[in-house]
Amino acid sequence: LDPARMAIVIVVAPEPPTNETFTRVFADVLGRPAAIRVPAVAIKLMFGEMGQALLLQGPPVMPRRLVEAGYSFRFPELRGALEHVLGRRPDLPLRRAGANAELDLG
Repeated sequence: LDPARMAIVIVVAPEPPTNETFTRVFADVLGRPAAIRVPAVAIKLMFGEMGQALLLQGPPVMPRRLVEAGYSFRFPELRGALEHVLGRRPDLPLRRAGANAELDLG
């Protein structure tokens, strides 16, 4: 590997969900209702701009460098990832990327 082409990347899902989407999909995968909702106004009052940005809109990060490098996400959507991690997708073994995982990010 060319050290000049190596970089640190933030690994996030290609489509990071909002808190509402995560809660709904998580409850659905567990087969349980997502009965308790916190009104957006309460989140804004309690957490201000940070709550608005992180909990209501989702984190403002995208895996741009990974996508540009052609990285293939095993679970590009939340449902598939949660089903797998929670044992609802036993057809696929859980892979763990080591600290030395390499990807040429040009």
